[in-house]
Amino acid sequence: MSKFVFKKLFEPVQIGSMKLKNRIVMPPMVTNYATAEGGVTERLKAYHAARARGGVGLIIVEASYVHPNGKGFSHQLGLYKDDLIPGLRGLVDAVHAHGARIAIQLYHGGRQTSSRVTGSPIVAPSPLPWAEGQEVPRQLTAEEIHALAEAFGEAARRAKEAGFDAVEVHGAHGYLINEFLSPHSNRRSDAYGGTSENRMRFPLEVVARVREKVGPGFPVIYRLSAVEFVPDGLTLEDTTAFARKLVEAGVDAIHVSAGIHASSAWIIQPMAIPQGCLVEYAAAIREAIGARIPVIAVGRIKEPAMAERILQEGRADLVAMGRALLADPDLPRKVAEGKTDDIRKCIACNQGCIDRLFKDLDITCLCNALAGHETEYDLTAPAREKKTVLVVGGGPAGLEAARVAALRGHRVVLYEASDTLGGQMRLAAIPPHKEEVNDLVTYLAGQVAKPGVTVERGKGADAETVKAVKPDVVIVATGAVPAAPAIPGIEADSVVNAWDVLDGKAAVGQKVLVIGGGLVGCETAEFLADRGKEVTVAEMTPDVATDVGPLTRGLMLERLARKQVKILTGTKVQAIEADGVTVERDGRVEKIAGIDTVVIAAGAAPNTEFVESLGETREGITFYTVGDCAKPRRIIDAIHEAFRTAYQI
Repeated sequence: MSKFVFKKLFEPVQIGSMKLKNRIVMPPMVTNYATAEGGVTERLKAYHAARARGGVGLIIVEASYVHPNGKGFSHQLGLYKDDLIPGLRGLVDAVHAHGARIAIQLYHGGRQTSSRVTGSPIVAPSPLPWAEGQEVPRQLTAEEIHALAEAFGEAARRAKEAGFDAVEVHGAHGYLINEFLSPHSNRRSDAYGGTSENRMRFPLEVVARVREKVGPGFPVIYRLSAVEFVPDGLTLEDTTAFARKLVEAGVDAIHVSAGIHASSAWIIQPMAIPQGCLVEYAAAIREAIGARIPVIAVGRIKEPAMAERILQEGRADLVAMGRALLADPDLPRKVAEGKTDDIRKCIACNQGCIDRLFKDLDITCLCNALAGHETEYDLTAPAREKKTVLVVGGGPAGLEAARVAALRGHRVVLYEASDTLGGQMRLAAIPPHKEEVNDLVTYLAGQVAKPGVTVERGKGADAETVKAVKPDVVIVATGAVPAAPAIPGIEADSVVNAWDVLDGKAAVGQKVLVIGGGLVGCETAEFLADRGKEVTVAEMTPDVATDVGPLTRGLMLERLARKQVKILTGTKVQAIEADGVTVERDGRVEKIAGIDTVVIAAGAAPNTEFVESLGETREGITFYTVGDCAKPRRIIDAIHEAFRTAYQI
């Protein structure tokens, strides 16, 4: 039970004429759950209804495109035609039924989309791609600019007719409105470019058209990127001046984010970026406008205590908790009830959300397999037949399987060979900037400690275990073991595996060669570099960390370069010898001399020892294999597979 006093977090607040029951906001996050034409689906309604039921004060529905040439994702929500209003009304009703308020974000992708998605040439203030190699947009004419301002206004009208309580103008993250405001993306020489006053013209015209269409009493929120983190981009000085203009223009709240696609790690921050990283910008904007209208802070706010302190210190008036509500839609209710230990915390891995969205897939959550699948599963409904379930292995798959099976009413017995729960998650939390993986370990271990699960630690299961437990179902979640590539000399004492290095079981010399440049190899290299080692990574393929999401990967590669980790790509290790390691690079054979320790990070193989030990014991028992012991993959795959398997029992 929580002893922290949450006073401000659950204090009502006004945004214009809209009263919120608390100060927790679910910010807009594109889901890709809509129809191809931008229509509302039952899946989208259930997803938002779950967050409303969990107690959030305000939901701001994802970026919704106001014109077809601004569509950013294949199944993004739309606001560009009246035919979409009935579906949107159903979404509003689903959220209102649980006592939350609901707004919708008005969006145009500008240059940060593609003609593949829009079906027409992309448009922007200036003919500049957002990054090298990206599609070059067509420069908008003055007439087209006026028409797009009207499109934003019409979209706002549709939102009001659908019953939304407010609208949010998306003026952040390098999309069309932000592109006009920023000297980084706006190189025009007409009335819409050049001076800061001219660059403000289109954003303020949009606000004016929105206000005209929705009327004087309807709440209008504006989201901005306080800083862009790119050369010649917007600075805090620029955006504080613009924020004052927004207040004069009659917006009812300002939602302060940061970054554009070229600095996108600051939009959806990986765990390497500190929690609460953007709050200082919200505080600066709030001070600049004299606290005349509410300011919403965002940016890795996942801890309720941090959210409360932000409000108590007057740094913002509301807090947006996006991925935190993906991971646990019931977070507000649990805080209100003093059950903070039961919150399933976001670990900022980005695997289920933005990594998938950047591939134009639907989003979900590594920690929460229910995210986006609320219509498919009901954990409050007990299983038709109560069974005895033996779970072998206390890693991510085993813990999730045990948790879900117990929630369904089964008797669950979990065996873990080691003295601690967590499996590979324990090792995943050891490299730099990965500590928050422990939040998931803590949550899952805490859930299986509740009634319904018997946990046997330090006990490896075998055929005798199965005979003793007499299970109806066995879920095998024994994980994986390090793969050992067929390299001459790999048996030498100077050769260790990355898992043992991270676990502190292997001594490592000063000069280290890491074989394998995937996630584990790169993380181990950084771990060793932080301990003063001279590290070289040898990878067979043309690039490293290709199994890492783009935002996490970019930051990781920057750190490896800064820490002087040497990366050798297109490099195949041929032999490990006493006087060095022989490799083949670019068709040439060479020797890397002076290596004290070789670290193997060349993947994993399924741990099948338990299954192989069973023999005839398997007869009459239903067996499922989940996680890495079925096929080594990522934590998200293990948890989601375990969830689905345990649910169907």
